[in-house]
Amino acid sequence: MALLDVDQFKQALPEKTRKNIDPALVNKINTVLADPDMYETYRENLMSYAHVMQEGKFKLTSYVDAVKYVSQKLTNKTNIAAFSATFPDKMQGWAARAVEPKDQASYITAYHKSKLVQLLLEQSYIPTWIINQDLYQKALNTQAELMTTARSEKVRSDAANSILTHLKPPETHKIELDIGVKEDAAITALRETTMALVAKQKQLLQSGTLNAKEVAHSAIVIEGEVNRD
Repeated sequence: MALLDVDQFKQALPEKTRKNIDPALVNKINTVLADPDMYETYRENLMSYAHVMQEGKFKLTSYVDAVKYVSQKLTNKTNIAAFSATFPDKMQGWAARAVEPKDQASYITAYHKSKLVQLLLEQSYIPTWIINQDLYQKALNTQAELMTTARSEKVRSDAANSILTHLKPPETHKIELDIGVKEDAAITALRETTMALVAKQKQLLQSGTLNAKEVAHSAIVIEGEVNRD
């Protein structure tokens, strides 16, 4: 389990809040986030949503708590369950003071609707790759630099392959068209009339009533119209 790193956390945060980050604070955050099942999620969200700190004057500790709460919400927990997982001490304090459930629910609802929590919830609906587009470009630039300047042929080759993989154009999928020709009423009528005419002409030829020239100049009648070759 990789712990939150001071330099990485500073890089993720807006510049105005970086000066407050030191090893002691990061150690405290790692302690607050300690949870074998949720730590990786907490850490990832803490890094991914850090830019929301630009949206207001939020305390770093409030940001950490809000990330925990939103991370719990993203596991489909109710507001009360997510709040309990985020603030167990506060829930124990309420129980010790016999705070009414309705009053607890009101406080939790207010916390859920707070600006910081809502900003984080909005971010949670945006795919991570969009949020981290700037990091994607930086990584791509690094690979491009390695491809052209690294001394090791293997490093240059690996960097080139990485770029080719990530910049590979989408595959063209063959589109198969299933075209069906549907006959309308006129075509059907023409076929039926033609077949009937052929049969009649064959019969007349066999009986000697018509000759070949007369057959060639005979008419086909469809719904009152006469069509001649």
